[in-house]
Amino acid sequence: MPNRLPLVAAVYLGSFVALLDVSIVNVALPTIQQALNTDFGGLQWVVDAYTLCLSAFMLSSGLIGDRYGRKRSWLAGVAIFVIGSLICAVAPNLAVLLAGRVVQGIAGSLLIPGALSILTQAFPDPRERAGVIGGWASFAAISLVVGPVLGGILVETVGWQSIFLINLPLGLVTIVLGALSIGETAHPEHAHLDLVGLALSILWLGALTFGLISAGENGWGDARTIAALVVGIAFLAAFLAFEARTPRPMLPLGLFGDVRFAVANVASFALGFTSYTSVFFFSMFLQQVQGWSPTQTGLRMAPAFLVQIVVSPWIGRLSARFGHSALMTLGYTGIGLSLLGMCWAGTSTPYAWLCLLFVIGGLGNSLAIPTGSAAAMSYAPRERSGMVSAVINATRQSGLAIGIALLGALMSMRATSLLTGYLRDAGVANAEQAARAAVSRHDFATDAAIGERGVHDLFAAAYAGGFHAAMLTAAIGAFLAAALLMAVLAPAEARVAKEAEQQV
Repeated sequence: MPNRLPLVAAVYLGSFVALLDVSIVNVALPTIQQALNTDFGGLQWVVDAYTLCLSAFMLSSGLIGDRYGRKRSWLAGVAIFVIGSLICAVAPNLAVLLAGRVVQGIAGSLLIPGALSILTQAFPDPRERAGVIGGWASFAAISLVVGPVLGGILVETVGWQSIFLINLPLGLVTIVLGALSIGETAHPEHAHLDLVGLALSILWLGALTFGLISAGENGWGDARTIAALVVGIAFLAAFLAFEARTPRPMLPLGLFGDVRFAVANVASFALGFTSYTSVFFFSMFLQQVQGWSPTQTGLRMAPAFLVQIVVSPWIGRLSARFGHSALMTLGYTGIGLSLLGMCWAGTSTPYAWLCLLFVIGGLGNSLAIPTGSAAAMSYAPRERSGMVSAVINATRQSGLAIGIALLGALMSMRATSLLTGYLRDAGVANAEQAARAAVSRHDFATDAAIGERGVHDLFAAAYAGGFHAAMLTAAIGAFLAAALLMAVLAPAEARVAKEAEQQV
């Protein structure tokens, strides 16, 4: 097929731009918090405004590609992403920054599933497709390596706005490459825009995310928290009911009749909830607990992504030999072990221990991410590649959005509780109020005898305790996903393979 090398370069670079922004933003969050005078909940929204829109719009975006052309919709996604990056770069306050993140999320919903769909159409041979998807995952891992390091350098030398401005030249190069090399494909007979389903998906995910973030700030018993969670669950039920009845749904629930596809999507949700979410907490832990600068934080997180660059190119060959389920199970087990090990990390934990855990987690990601994507794509008809790619990515981003909100709430609540106790033991009169100010806004001002420095030291220990609560919950999620893969997906794959052999 002509132009496949420039095509691959364009798709890889487009994914690089979208993922670079995620990893760069995580390192810059403490700086953004100070610059825009926001609290911990605001930081959660900086991440979740992007991931929520990414997840909610992704199902419809896959259908847009199938219906109106995968090349056209993907190039539009790159252009919109550049516009969103510019809005973020000039943002004078949190509200404008979140608006830019929303635009970026809508654009990302066209870019990420569009990448897998374009590669699936360009590489019909399963072995070639697995290899190029493995390369795509490897190149995506490069963005995760470059992001924290480059982001740290840019934040310290130029300013946090530069982490968004860098997307402009990269996006323009991507548009030129894609316009010249990608061939247009579409399957409009399989695509129908489901606007009611889109609205319901935005409402349930948005309300649930708001409720979980509110729980971290105001507690589970707060009226706004309860109302948002109830509304979110109600809209989720309405979304599933509508999708089950409508003749042309954005989420064909029939696809989940194949237990392999259903389990692959549960695992994808777990990947977002555990591994993807952990990057947010790692960055906060290294800077707020261990006191590293943004650049030092990026360098210390790099081993997690370097492993993916080394291992990902071998995934296609390993999958062909051992099967998807075996590699995915090993991957989630590695992620779980890495997150569990983080429960012993504290203010003075040697970097050698953290580096080992980053490497184990990176190895788990390199096994789980491309294998999970390739597996889901192989469990459904090729003509529905846009839809299938959108579903697998939407479940992953939903896991990330909910993970940031839920684990962030657990971390904030645990850290606040611990710090309240520490301050009371130190004789601080308004201990709970001072603890909330420190954890939420990093406001260490106090009239207590221990002074701001003393409050900060106690805050670091309490923040580590909150980090442990989040990591333990994420580790449990990863181990449960591994158990599900081993108990359900592996036998299902073996059964389907045996049936195929009998039909030959």
